[in-house]
Amino acid sequence: MPKFNANLTMLFKEVDFLERFERAARAGFKGVEFLFPYDWDKEELQERLQSHNLEMVLHNLPAGHWGAGERGLACLPDRVGEFRDGVGLAIEYATALKCPRLNCLAGIPTVDVTQEAKFQTLVSNVRFAADAAQKAGIKLLLEALNATDMPGFCLSTTRQVLEVLKAVNHPNVYIQYDIYHMQIMEGNLTKTIGQNIERIAHMQLADVPGRHEPGTGEINYEFLFRAIDEMGYKGWIGCEYNPLGSTESGLDWVKKYL
Repeated sequence: MPKFNANLTMLFKEVDFLERFERAARAGFKGVEFLFPYDWDKEELQERLQSHNLEMVLHNLPAGHWGAGERGLACLPDRVGEFRDGVGLAIEYATALKCPRLNCLAGIPTVDVTQEAKFQTLVSNVRFAADAAQKAGIKLLLEALNATDMPGFCLSTTRQVLEVLKAVNHPNVYIQYDIYHMQIMEGNLTKTIGQNIERIAHMQLADVPGRHEPGTGEINYEFLFRAIDEMGYKGWIGCEYNPLGSTESGLDWVKKYL
């Protein structure tokens, strides 16, 4: 049976962030993820996880100035030092929170960056991060984002992620497969997941269109969950969606899995 964790950046936004841990546990979730932990003390986050018996599943490497539209640094040739400093900070947090996975956001390159420079910078930075994370016992993940919501993002298809993984040639780089983004970009979800199941270390979901909870859009999630289970996937699936109403009122779809 698939394991579902709550994305606290997007769920339970009816309350302040630090109160969302309790809401997630009360709803039946055993694991949580969120985009970034860096605005909070490690000790405060540790206490929330421990007091509510929650597993920290995933967070991202620092992604630059999020409020200004930056979505990662890994492909930016003029930000290599900042990216590598961010790897160290992410590992500090992940180690303190016992988080076994870090996601690397590739970024949105500026128009003056050539395709070759973008690719080579990304490969070099991902290899650096994979090596550092491996030494800390942490898996490094890389994901594609759809080009409609995230125009200009460096990676927008599974094929592109696989090309980077091949070039990086490191055993500690895995796919973070976001069902929402890949339904928009390529469809054929079951086949793509099945072909890459050994490389997928985490999944995320939302329905299409709207990025709301399963059952609000076009994806046949009941079928997809059965297929993923039959493939032998043992990892987590992060609930990274915008609730159509209140978070709690939209959780009926997941209750039988929790």
